[in-house]
Amino acid sequence: MGRKARGLGSGKKLKKRRSRARWSNKWYTKRVLRLKEKSDPLGGISQGTGIVLEKIQLEAKQPNSAMRKCVRVQLTKNGKQVTAFLPGDGATKLVNEHDEVMIESIGGKMGRAKGDIPGVRWQVIKVNGQSLNALLAGKLEKARK
Repeated sequence: MGRKARGLGSGKKLKKRRSRARWSNKWYTKRVLRLKEKSDPLGGISQGTGIVLEKIQLEAKQPNSAMRKCVRVQLTKNGKQVTAFLPGDGATKLVNEHDEVMIESIGGKMGRAKGDIPGVRWQVIKVNGQSLNALLAGKLEKARK
């Protein structure tokens, strides 16, 4: 392969070369092909609501040996099912089946799982429209549905 063009009329060739080279950048490719929106259960948005299907416990990855409290959530937006972590001590007592919860990303690197919970990318932030943090702190009573 030769050198890059440098003449007076070389703009078109340089532009073409640059646009071809950009496809080797994975961030460019992901953005242009909109791969995040296509693969993401929430469709690229930051938060979403869903209905709790069941409460489950997941075993933490080595070297930890805790049972992490999680819920299976069916999203109202598109019917997809995701597993969401319940942060906080005693949070599992505040969430029941058929409750409406709001979930957001846990914030692991590159949108992946965080910490020792295998395959869990989401966490619960609201239960029936009330903040999970406020419920855990005792500032709110859980609403009757």
